[in-house]
Amino acid sequence: MEWHACLDEYEKLVIRMSTPRVVIDNAVCPTATLVKVDSARRHGILLDAVQVLTDLNLSIKKAYISSDGQWFMDVFHVTDLNGNKLTDESVISYIEQSLETTDPDRSHEFDGLTALELTGTDRVGLLSEVFAVLADLQCNVVDAKVWTHNGRIASLIYVKDCNSGSPIEDSQQIDRIEARLRNVLKGDNDIRSAKTSVSMAVTHTERRLHQMMFADRDYDRKPILQHKADLPVVTVQNWVERGYSVVNVQCKDRTKLLFDVVCTLTDMQYVVFHATINTTGDKAYQEFYIRHSDGTPISSEPERQRVIQCLQAAVGRRAYEGVRLELCTVDRQALLADVTRTFRENGLNVTRAEISTTRDVALNVFYVTDAIGNLADPKTIEAVRQKIGLGKLKVKELPLVYQEKAEREEQAVGVGGTVLLSLGSIVRRNLYNLGLIKSYS
Repeated sequence: MEWHACLDEYEKLVIRMSTPRVVIDNAVCPTATLVKVDSARRHGILLDAVQVLTDLNLSIKKAYISSDGQWFMDVFHVTDLNGNKLTDESVISYIEQSLETTDPDRSHEFDGLTALELTGTDRVGLLSEVFAVLADLQCNVVDAKVWTHNGRIASLIYVKDCNSGSPIEDSQQIDRIEARLRNVLKGDNDIRSAKTSVSMAVTHTERRLHQMMFADRDYDRKPILQHKADLPVVTVQNWVERGYSVVNVQCKDRTKLLFDVVCTLTDMQYVVFHATINTTGDKAYQEFYIRHSDGTPISSEPERQRVIQCLQAAVGRRAYEGVRLELCTVDRQALLADVTRTFRENGLNVTRAEISTTRDVALNVFYVTDAIGNLADPKTIEAVRQKIGLGKLKVKELPLVYQEKAEREEQAVGVGGTVLLSLGSIVRRNLYNLGLIKSYS
């Protein structure tokens, strides 16, 4: 570390103590890369560390967090999405530089864009209407994320002016955008809770989406469809002797799960003093020892229930619902309006979306179900792909129920003879042509 000439020894000591120390080790664990972070404790420091790792789409398989007095020690066992250790030196260097700062550098990828924040009641075709309004108002969508949960929708959309390529700063145009989008979100029955806002500020998109849905109280609403097996198990108990509240979360493992839980605890003004994170197969087990920012544990039954509800919502907001469709094509004006209109016309509902644009190429991900939240019919998916373009829109993730259906067809062969063999082969060939299974032999 290089020191400025005017710093005295005390100032150097303060900087050393407040600057996180990071060690990345590939030798200790045979299956994961260890990322160790030591630093002075401050509110939000755990979230900063987890955010750096999850923004790189790294999978956190295990983690140990401990706070001793005013000192904080984290150990993360991480892999890439393929389960491999980290070997790319540029990635390792980025992690070290990002974590070794007391003021993490937020992403500048949205500089020069205008951010639109939308919340309201979800319905089939809503996203199509939103993108149609933006296209009509000459707004080019560069990046966006859309979440739905418990019948509510939250979206953060980054746009620029189609003609100038600049952020939208004209106050009258901003007023028009807000008014038109608010009317779309209101629909026929959401006059009070529909909200729109326009901002030039740069923020962490996924953290902001959690905050928006929390403010919208999605956790306090009844889900339209709820599969009990998918509901995370959350318990909260007080360890009276040590003055901690102990939070346990058990659910299916997925990427960014730890971020979603820690983000929610942090924004609810809880401090994580100790934690243990573990994954076994596809199951995740997380245990947190927390207190309020004022040092007190959870003090009432309503508060305990609220923490449980909020953590279940945090996990559920990003749950994988429906068929994953990936769109890769040259970007153009009104592309998103056209694509989502095709979804709507075929009765598909978008449960989650990730929109991005790189060098005039649109890279978009949509999770779709039928109109009431059930799995979409493969014939409908095929019709949509035919309309948009088979080479542009591809099925990338297959819900388990499709695989189970194909397996049942296969098992029926031995019972029904050659006729069922023929039918089973046709079914599997159709699934293969849709891209829903890897082979049909």
